[in-house]
Amino acid sequence: MDLIETDQLGAHPKLRDLGPEPLSNAFNDTALSEALQGRHSPIKAALLDQKIVAGLGNIYVCEALFRAAISPRRSAHTIPGRRAERLVPAIRDVLTAAIAAGGSSLRDYVQADGELGYFQHNWCAYGREGKACGKDGCAGVISRIVQSGRSTFYCGEHQR
Repeated sequence: MDLIETDQLGAHPKLRDLGPEPLSNAFNDTALSEALQGRHSPIKAALLDQKIVAGLGNIYVCEALFRAAISPRRSAHTIPGRRAERLVPAIRDVLTAAIAAGGSSLRDYVQADGELGYFQHNWCAYGREGKACGKDGCAGVISRIVQSGRSTFYCGEHQR
């Protein structure tokens, strides 16, 4: 365990390269746009990079991209601007909903008090391969691909 003065957190070797926390004021469409400039990896992989934004996991990235109508295959450098303006609130909405639901209980995850999380009952994309998209007016079906060794679920119809 390292004890660090609060004003020195940003300089600590284990923390200095982390991107902004997604629920903080430091995470906004401008910050995301700047972090994605020149990055040619898929946006899904870029969002999982803790140097871009700290703390986002696979499930929540899939869900945020679904809500923002952005394909996980889209190159990260094409996100700055209007897409970032959609993506930042989608990330915040997904995380806020997940926190309110106690997270997602897969296999053995439980909250600190032993309760299960229930966010998995609200998934729009993750784990729904072959099922109807569910977005109003969309006739698409959820597909699964593997990116960076992780399952990615998305609707090719409305996520562009």
